[in-house]
Amino acid sequence: MAVKRVAVVGAGIIGICSAIELQRRGFEVCLLDPNGLATQASSGNAGHFATEQVFPLADPSLLPALPKILLDPKGPFRVKPSYFFKALPWFFRFLHNMLPSRARHNGKLIRQLNDAAIAAYQELLSSCELESELQLSGSLLAFESTNEAEIKKQQAAYLEQGVAVEYLNREEALELEPALADSVSACLYFTEVGHSTDPARLCNKLADYFLAQGGEFKALRVLNVAEQDNAVSLSVQREDESRAESQLLFDNVLISSGAWSKPFANQLGYKVPLDTERGYHLMLPAQKLLSRPVASAERKFIMTPMSAGLRLAGTVEFAGLKAEPNYQRAEMLLPHAKALLNADDVQNFEIGADTVRWMGFRPSLPDSLPVMGVAPKHQRVFFNFGHQHLGLTWGAIAGRLIAQHIAGETTDLDLAPYSISRFN
Repeated sequence: MAVKRVAVVGAGIIGICSAIELQRRGFEVCLLDPNGLATQASSGNAGHFATEQVFPLADPSLLPALPKILLDPKGPFRVKPSYFFKALPWFFRFLHNMLPSRARHNGKLIRQLNDAAIAAYQELLSSCELESELQLSGSLLAFESTNEAEIKKQQAAYLEQGVAVEYLNREEALELEPALADSVSACLYFTEVGHSTDPARLCNKLADYFLAQGGEFKALRVLNVAEQDNAVSLSVQREDESRAESQLLFDNVLISSGAWSKPFANQLGYKVPLDTERGYHLMLPAQKLLSRPVASAERKFIMTPMSAGLRLAGTVEFAGLKAEPNYQRAEMLLPHAKALLNADDVQNFEIGADTVRWMGFRPSLPDSLPVMGVAPKHQRVFFNFGHQHLGLTWGAIAGRLIAQHIAGETTDLDLAPYSISRFN
């Protein structure tokens, strides 16, 4: 029997992990991405394998404050005024998912993926001899003004969902992270969480492994996907000056293009309420200041120790794929870091022309769940996109599940609830 050829459209962490898992099952795999390997959200994310994030983003407690939160230009969440009406359909669906029954349903499906995420990475990285790319040091959620009773209430909510978490008073928190400022009164310590000190390096090393095993990468833009009787045709375009177009044929195609996946679904006749949460980060040249990610409960951002310094990340902006970056969204993280860390490297840092700022696109659906599985009206087209804030976290498990599905194996988790059919 001839080896089946699979095209994976999109070379971020989801596409790369999917490609490796397909390759391990005997498929001949070609990754396609016009921008190169891991050049978008997969490279600039917070590096946090956030398995403690078991609650959907559509939290009913957000409802009273949502209008103020979204329209505050300096808040952790923002809608660009010119994008407001375009974002409304997404937010109407987001509000629907705040219904208690929806929130419980979505939370269960998030937890299924989170529960399997770290073990899936350990297996994948071990097989690629990349174990050192996953640091299992846990993470802290720092509190400043929240009272102890409320913090312990939050701890109980996490424990009820099976999350391993400890309450730390100020002294106990300082034993783990001595650089925490006087403003930090207590922390929740998530003991089974991991992080990457360089997400771009992680992705590129996985891609190197894929290529070394005979995988193929083409820097081509996919314009159109069309299923034929015995194959899937991709119309592709070169990104050089020639802009030449051509056709490629594959036995199967997997769409894992993150925030750019919606047009492909539309071409194939599927509706999907995918929108883009633009995330920002700011890099500080602070070495070995923290040992693990530290998030702020009140300020809604996260600090992760990276090989190149300290990464400040976590803001959300709805402005679509075409608007220019607003790097003030990155710069506004610096005062928050100065409030949380008592360290000269942070306190004396000033933003200059050479300061590293970044913006990337999170592919988000209003129920906080990804789209995974076969295209219901097609036999040869599959989807693996929409992993919102947990794309890095779910890379290995999402890659394994979709590869099992394409190979006709029994999947470790039932993919039916993640199907695009939930929107059609």
